[in-house]
Amino acid sequence: MVRRKREMKRRPPFGMPKGIVLLATPEGWRHTVLTAEGEMHCGRLADVPVNAGPTEVRAAAAAMVVGLAHDFHELRVDVTWDPPREPGSWTAQVTVAATSPNACG
Repeated sequence: MVRRKREMKRRPPFGMPKGIVLLATPEGWRHTVLTAEGEMHCGRLADVPVNAGPTEVRAAAAAMVVGLAHDFHELRVDVTWDPPREPGSWTAQVTVAATSPNACG
């Protein structure tokens, strides 16, 4: 009897984004991307100047997450920023866009 190799679906190397946390530090802007799988990916927004304003920083972080969702999951996502609770710190929710070609529903 010939056995077929079981083809394993490879999980994308980056989980589906579900949230963003931004923090202003003296060295620059730090971010954490939270995923639906429970992962946390942390880093620095390298292309954003230390003295950039909140609007520019949030736009850069949102663009990064939109790109990750598209590149790794072929989905369009929306980023909705929560009102700031303390200076230098922002959070956002990431949801699949209703117009995404792979969205369920």
